[in-house]
Amino acid sequence: MPLSALRPHLRPTLALAYPVMLSQLGHVLVNVCDSMVVGQTGKVALAAVSLSVSVCTVVMVFGMGLAMGITPLVAAADGRRDIAALGRLLVNGVWLTTAAGLVLGGLGLLLPPLLPYLHQPPAVVALAAPWIRVIFLSLLPLMVFQGFKQFAEGLGLTRQAMLLSVQANLLNAFLCYALVFGKFGFPTMGMMGAAWATLLARGLMAVLMAAYVLMAVRLRPYRQAAAHRLLPDAAGVRYLVGFGSPIGVQMMFEMGAFSFSAIMIGWLGATELAAHQIAINVASVTYMAASGIAAAATIRVGKQRGLGQAEGARQAGFAAYLITFGFMTLMGLLLIVARHFIPQYYNDDPTVVAQAAGLLLIAAAFQISDGVQVVGLGALRGLEDVKVPSVVALLAYWAVALPLGYVLAFPLGLGAVGVWLGLLTGLTLVALLLLLRFRFRSRVPAPPHLNEVALAVR
Repeated sequence: MPLSALRPHLRPTLALAYPVMLSQLGHVLVNVCDSMVVGQTGKVALAAVSLSVSVCTVVMVFGMGLAMGITPLVAAADGRRDIAALGRLLVNGVWLTTAAGLVLGGLGLLLPPLLPYLHQPPAVVALAAPWIRVIFLSLLPLMVFQGFKQFAEGLGLTRQAMLLSVQANLLNAFLCYALVFGKFGFPTMGMMGAAWATLLARGLMAVLMAAYVLMAVRLRPYRQAAAHRLLPDAAGVRYLVGFGSPIGVQMMFEMGAFSFSAIMIGWLGATELAAHQIAINVASVTYMAASGIAAAATIRVGKQRGLGQAEGARQAGFAAYLITFGFMTLMGLLLIVARHFIPQYYNDDPTVVAQAAGLLLIAAAFQISDGVQVVGLGALRGLEDVKVPSVVALLAYWAVALPLGYVLAFPLGLGAVGVWLGLLTGLTLVALLLLLRFRFRSRVPAPPHLNEVALAVR
């Protein structure tokens, strides 16, 4: 597609993307802060954080994916100026995410007894179990935050969640440092202080995001439409679950692959697992930044689709692809240059730092693949295409990436590097398949929007 056709979409996409990028970064920066602070207490504690994050992230991203299903439906309804539908999406979406937060948070009580079966170092398991219980409690306020956030972002209101995420991360950083090391009159809690800091910060995010949506003057028409029926309706919630679940499953397949890769690396020892945590922490920062561009693609493509502009939706998607390609190329170059310096901010063990630097070189190699695949997912969500990408993720990560990584790591003796080469292969395969999928699906004209979405939300 010629650049001249994409140029009108570049500025609007960037205007939407950068606040979402910062907001999405808020989720991963919590883990970055926790890892950096806890890493100063020793590599075993850092390895325990790695194991805990690997377990928690798989569950968390399912909930986030479920909530992400709200955004393209809101964007399409906004394109149609269907105020009644938007009111129902607000009510059903918040009820759904709150219920999901309760269920996901409850899993934190069930998972710690299963950790010994992952065959990780016993000292790592002992530290990880209590951490998991507290972090899972934070999934309830996180999901409440997501419910209000995804609704606002579907309307193109992305700056508010960005500002709240920045504030919450500042609070998390302060509390994390204070509670881990017992500063400023706070008790010394070690690595558990980081978990409690995360819970408190996410609670603040939920309260402030809810207050914005429920009080902002510009959102009054949608609240008035929602006020006619404050309880969820079965049809609307079922549709949201049916639309959001494939997104959550796809994200679980992807993050589950990375989490299981951490478990495989844990079989090699605490040093390797600590190095993996550093490298995946850094790579997740650039990934979440790219996911902000993907969220903007969902909004732009969804709104164009709601307006019945099939070619505009196609152009908006490819504009997001172009932005992501340029951004992730820069990030890859930055990781190559800084791969020996970044790990030192996490841990001062020379062996851990050296191994992390090697893994960051592979992370630099898969930056473009990682960015292209996540923006492809975002553009396809804008087209309300969510089921096929889940199948693609299942096959690419679990049938290709993980088996290949295992063979390279253990029978062929490449260790953690082999696991990461498997992940590189899976990401590249997903990126190519989703690009082809978007090229095909974006040629199909949008159907008239008298569909089950409009029926379900009334």
